[in-house]
Amino acid sequence: MADAERPTATGDRGSERTTGGRGSAETTGGRDGAGAGSPAAGPGGAPRAASGTAPRSVAGAPAAASRAWSLPGAGLLADEVRTTFRRGRTLALLGVLAAIPVLIGIAVRIETGGGGGLDAHGGGGPAFASQITNNGLFLVFTALAATLPVFLPMAVGVVAGDAIAGEAGAGTLRYLLVAPAGRTRLLLTKYGAVAVFCAAATAVVTLAALLTGLALFPAGDLTTISGTRIGFGEGVGRALLIALVVAASLLGLAALGLFVSTLTNSGIAAMATTVGLVITVQILDVIPQLSALQPYFFSRHWLAFADLVRDPLLWDDVVKNLGLQAVYVAVFGSLAWARLGTKDITI
Repeated sequence: MADAERPTATGDRGSERTTGGRGSAETTGGRDGAGAGSPAAGPGGAPRAASGTAPRSVAGAPAAASRAWSLPGAGLLADEVRTTFRRGRTLALLGVLAAIPVLIGIAVRIETGGGGGLDAHGGGGPAFASQITNNGLFLVFTALAATLPVFLPMAVGVVAGDAIAGEAGAGTLRYLLVAPAGRTRLLLTKYGAVAVFCAAATAVVTLAALLTGLALFPAGDLTTISGTRIGFGEGVGRALLIALVVAASLLGLAALGLFVSTLTNSGIAAMATTVGLVITVQILDVIPQLSALQPYFFSRHWLAFADLVRDPLLWDDVVKNLGLQAVYVAVFGSLAWARLGTKDITI
């Protein structure tokens, strides 16, 4: 029988990777058994000459044409995103993030009995928690304020830390670096997948909080923290804007985690280090003696999104936060590129 299929590389990460790594059409030259270098029989049983110029099958022409019009690297990014979200660990992280707003909403409902605010019962809680009973939309702001300091960064740290180190530990990294991927393209693809996870994780928290808030508490015009009232539609728009800002706030940590991931071949070590950095920075940010360093911590302006619940909107700290994340992406993205470019891939 002709050698129509290549054997699967050893060390594949479970069932996440297909034969020959990503996109078998790119790495195997087509799996129809009649490509260049394949001793498929020609007409009349005569062997076809393996000249490397065998005509491409007609069936493959539409796919080739569609790839010509697609964005460069889009297929590789889509495959990486699918691989990331198929992992049980990723789904478990998203499940935990979705449960947090639900638990907060249920706790507030039980505590207040559906009426009054938390302050009237001597309670406290995260930012905006006292306003949830007045308008369920505030559960979105409360959930983001509760998850952003710890839960969201830890989830991003796990995914980013495993991006490169996990492939190296499983023995699949060298297969991903063969043409046409290359190290730079692979790094950009990995970071793109982590950025998609940042957006997905934030969206899960936002959607779970919105649905829970509307189910358990009244909805209507929103009273901003400036004391003015805005319509419910504008309030939902503010919630979506805040979700975008929160997702962007995690991009600097994603670049830092990707750099850590290039330093080791152990996915567990990279994940633990990235999560440890998140916890360490949170601790250092409350020590007064480190006030000179605190403005440069990636988490310094994370909660600045509260200014978007004011009327009019205040953008100063939000812009500072986004600028700081851009600096982290540039610095640690460059370090990750330099490290991966000189990394000796032996496994």
